[in-house]
Amino acid sequence: MGTTDVEAGSSMFLRMGSAALYGAASFLITVVNKTVLTTYHFPSYQVLGMGQMAATVVILYISKRLGLLSFPHLDSSVFRKIWPLPFIYMGNLVSGLGGTKELSLPMLTVLRRFSILMTMMGELYFLGTRPTAAVQLSVYTMIAGAMIAASNDLAYSPLGYSLVLVNDAFTAANGVCMKSKLDSAELGKHGLMFYNALFMLLPATGLAWFTGDLDRAYAYTGWDNIFFLAQFAGSCVMGCLLTYTIILCTMHNSALTTTVIGCLKNVCITYFGMVIGGDYVFSWVNFAGINVSVMGSLLYSWVTFKRPDKPVPKETLTV
Repeated sequence: MGTTDVEAGSSMFLRMGSAALYGAASFLITVVNKTVLTTYHFPSYQVLGMGQMAATVVILYISKRLGLLSFPHLDSSVFRKIWPLPFIYMGNLVSGLGGTKELSLPMLTVLRRFSILMTMMGELYFLGTRPTAAVQLSVYTMIAGAMIAASNDLAYSPLGYSLVLVNDAFTAANGVCMKSKLDSAELGKHGLMFYNALFMLLPATGLAWFTGDLDRAYAYTGWDNIFFLAQFAGSCVMGCLLTYTIILCTMHNSALTTTVIGCLKNVCITYFGMVIGGDYVFSWVNFAGINVSVMGSLLYSWVTFKRPDKPVPKETLTV
């Protein structure tokens, strides 16, 4: 993994602290989203995504008006500065929630490893960052485990697999694009969060209306369940928190590290998800593949944080 100027200027405390904060937020929101979509059978992951966007806009706008943070006012240049991040942000959010609804948590977390390979290649091509041989080994181990697990998934869902692989591509694009926007320092992390959500809220609403998700959400019979409402609201608020921790982790580390931390937190979700949700079907081959992928995640964490990164000449990289 290469070292950018921002990353090099961050202390080990900031690097590890931002990574841990992102991992915790990502773990919590994945569990809550799974509960809302599967346990409570909420029919519309698009409406849940809209709730997260709306919460982000409201929280940041109020915080700005109270003087707790600042970001540039909306003008004709903002969309140009942020494009194409809003489109990637919406695609990442909607496909991620869709995959969460369609797949068991263990298989969801394993298939998310493919986003790491995509991010590594994107960083090399667009940002010029160069992963070490140890980082490459850990990434390939995760991918190998994911392929073993998928080869014997007894609860195979074509739609779920498609959504997760699309989400992997959006996650990789989001990390690489986010890093480049943060490095330009035009809008700042709060501006990126606010305008990402603001610009995509209306198109997301239109998409939910076109696909019938708004009608399904309106007809849902669980709106009078206080426990469902609490978790739905928690998911919306944590969506804002998650976006902030993603930006923070990417700012102090790299797009690849942020992607891998997002998958590393799945070490807990992988095994926890075999119990909650009720949709995981056990097989020894699938279980073995999951464990191989988890080992790759642990290896990456050890390689990344045990010492400062050392660049590797670009011509020595093979991906």
